[in-house]
Amino acid sequence: MYYQPWSPYPPIASSLFPKCSNKIEVTGEGTISAAPQKAIIVVGVITENVSLTAAQKENASAVTNIVEALLKLSIPKENIQTTHYSIDVQYNYEDGKQVFRGYKVTHLLQLTIDKIDLTGLIVDTAVKNGANTVSNIQFTLAHPEIAYNNALSIAIKNGLFKATTIARTLGVTLYPAPYLVQEISRSQEPIPYAAALYTKSAATPIQPGELKISASIKANFTYN
Repeated sequence: MYYQPWSPYPPIASSLFPKCSNKIEVTGEGTISAAPQKAIIVVGVITENVSLTAAQKENASAVTNIVEALLKLSIPKENIQTTHYSIDVQYNYEDGKQVFRGYKVTHLLQLTIDKIDLTGLIVDTAVKNGANTVSNIQFTLAHPEIAYNNALSIAIKNGLFKATTIARTLGVTLYPAPYLVQEISRSQEPIPYAAALYTKSAATPIQPGELKISASIKANFTYN
């Protein structure tokens, strides 16, 4: 092997160096707005009593009344589901001592509603029949994956537009098909309505608004 006399080191094969390619890397964002098609409501009953039997009985009676009233609103029984049931011992602290106060029974129901314009009526009906807590109201889509795919398509087009703009500014020719596309985020969560503590009212106006569904991608293009 021939060595250049002015170099104390042997030459390194050029194949060991990565080939430099002309590439442009961009991110693309896409967001669409959609009217919600479904409401998920969590209502419940919390009862307290020094007698556990009495607390359970009072709670069960209220929950039964709520379910019967909701069924009269044509809510399918399968759309009414218990999501939480608990019994907790309550204490007071007097002079540094733990003093038994009673029992707390909590029963939460999750309601899935297809007619979101009835959300306020359903909440009012539940409260009127014994519910004393509304822990969550969320609005979502019946088929969120369809909306997300539309946002993803917009994100890809946005990435191509950015790459085209960069190439045009540089005065080079862009290959329009990216050699790598990576999904980097996904956002299609239902929007919650703040209702941690509910108070009775004649009518509850609840505005679902619009949902924002977003998608982002990273794309690599080549040019010459």
